[in-house]
Amino acid sequence: MCIRSLALRGAGAAVVLALALPVGGARAHEDGAVQAEVTPADAQAGATVEVRVSGCEGSSGTAGSGAFEGDAKLTGRGGKDALHGNAEIRGGLSGSYDVTVICDGHPHQGAGTVRINQRNPEPAAPVRAGGGGTAHLTSTVSAEADGADEAGPGTRHAVIGLILAGVAAVAVAFRSVRRRRSE
Repeated sequence: MCIRSLALRGAGAAVVLALALPVGGARAHEDGAVQAEVTPADAQAGATVEVRVSGCEGSSGTAGSGAFEGDAKLTGRGGKDALHGNAEIRGGLSGSYDVTVICDGHPHQGAGTVRINQRNPEPAAPVRAGGGGTAHLTSTVSAEADGADEAGPGTRHAVIGLILAGVAAVAVAFRSVRRRRSE
């Protein structure tokens, strides 16, 4: 009986901590204080863009996006001064992509947006010249790629994972108590 009571109390504490800690910490860093501005506002594939980030206390960080060849290394004085760096836009892209900034040891998803225009825009309708009837598939694939979201898991996913881990711990505790009783 004592083991079951301890298991329930421990699981309850784990769930309370899982709900309280990540959400409280996330609010401090997801309040919109960190913002990224990409120049030029409408970039072309293959171009180099400047990323300026405000709201970071430190003097360095990184900015990443599904549109960038690699992360932009940000430098500056921090505090009220903006951090800045350069990134190259990957080829063959068009549409809008979120920019995620990592500074002060925390990721700030959706801190900015980069828009990409193609140099040679594709025709509005596929040309029916061969392809064995697959021309209609190209417009569907490119429409799905335009709205691709490159952001990773956020606070909600972390909270759900911690709750599931707490439930699993409680299940293991109950099973071990049942085994001991049946022996």
